Amino acid sequence: MLELLLAALLGQQPPMAQTAQKEQPAAPAGAPSLDYDYYKARVQPLFLEKREGHARCVTCHAGSATLRLQRLPEGATNWSEEDTRKNFEGVKALVVPGSPGASRLLRHPLSRDAGGDVFHGGGQHWTTKSDPDWKVLEAWVNGATLASPHASTARVARIIQTNAAGDNIHVIDPATNKVVGVINDIEVPHGVTSAPDGTRLYFTNEAMHTVDAVDAQTYAVIARVPLSGRPNNIAISNDGKRVYAGIAQAPGAVDVIDTATLTRAKSIAVKGAIHNVYVTPDGKHVVSGSIPGRMITVIDQATEEIAFEIPMSAGIRPMAFEKAADGSTSRIFVQLSDYHGIAVVDFKQRKEVSRFETPAIPGEHKHTEGLQAAPMHGFAITPDGKLLLATSKVYSTMYAYSLPDLKPVGHVHVGQHPEWVTLTPDGTFAYVAAAGDNAVSVVNTATLKEVARIPVGQVPKRNATALLRP
Repeated sequence: MLELLLAALLGQQPPMAQTAQKEQPAAPAGAPSLDYDYYKARVQPLFLEKREGHARCVTCHAGSATLRLQRLPEGATNWSEEDTRKNFEGVKALVVPGSPGASRLLRHPLSRDAGGDVFHGGGQHWTTKSDPDWKVLEAWVNGATLASPHASTARVARIIQTNAAGDNIHVIDPATNKVVGVINDIEVPHGVTSAPDGTRLYFTNEAMHTVDAVDAQTYAVIARVPLSGRPNNIAISNDGKRVYAGIAQAPGAVDVIDTATLTRAKSIAVKGAIHNVYVTPDGKHVVSGSIPGRMITVIDQATEEIAFEIPMSAGIRPMAFEKAADGSTSRIFVQLSDYHGIAVVDFKQRKEVSRFETPAIPGEHKHTEGLQAAPMHGFAITPDGKLLLATSKVYSTMYAYSLPDLKPVGHVHVGQHPEWVTLTPDGTFAYVAAAGDNAVSVVNTATLKEVARIPVGQVPKRNATALLRP
């Protein structure tokens, strides 16, 4: 303690800070530079990441003498640009460019069995050098930039399953139907979407009223973007530059997130609180649905202004969009509050043109409780445009209809209270969130047979298919 006080009085660094710096050898000749933009986007979020069983790095290192991170202002979820620059300079002191193994930043929190130091007061964050977080640090030390780490165009399909009564999201590999990752520290996640380039995932966070951006390789929360109110579902523009979040409280809005700056760019006022929001397959329109307002609002994506509205007879639940031969939107299929069926809206005529009830399932137990006024709550259209899938919470069933004629093809039991559907990129398999079973049912869309059931978290609802960078 006396040494620390003396160092402070003399304006010197504390002994442990001097020790940390002395342990860092000089960078070898021709060593790469440490890229600031990569640090800001990929490295710094790791210090805020909540790993299961571990305290966040920032909890211990804000203001510390070793890994010196700036203190977060009260209520802040990320650092300012000025503080990020200061963090960058502090973190550089624990790195030997071009030498991950010699860099204390990478070595100190690593398990001893993997080549780490004998002891780290913050625990062993990584048990192996193949951990995605460690690989991000390794890439940065070796000179990675935002342009270089994703040079490959290869993608892997992943099913992203949110857990509406939990604080995590499960990542499923459709090739094995196994959970291959868990995204933590997002309480009451609602909607999910992914960046077209496969680098990020976006979630609406009902607990914090934010859109949370997640690094698609490390599963670390990069940023939390404050919204104008409590959100429900989410969608992304085809170019990945905008994320649209439906605000599920009065008076109703669609919040627009700029993905370059990760800030809220604007709020588009609509009639009624928004449950779901979509971008049409051609990318030209953003479509929101309000339950209390009984209104479908169609927004011009280019101008982000309302193009037209379609009033309906009941609250708007999930929607699905059929493409015309020229790629434009031809019809919207709509599930409505307290209606066990499907309404059909002609997009060009801007009105409902028909509706039909889905049939009862003989011998299937009929659920009438816990429906939340949504007897049907999930849609998907196969990529070839030939099959419409729709879930029923009443009968724990997924119905199939041929397109464009909407003739019934069959049905399959998919677990209790199915809430949402997503498809593999080729449409071969459907992944249905069974909220009552804390599981995901996997259905072969050709045979309408369940082929697997995957345990996930508490009350799984919204899900999506993402093509991520390996």
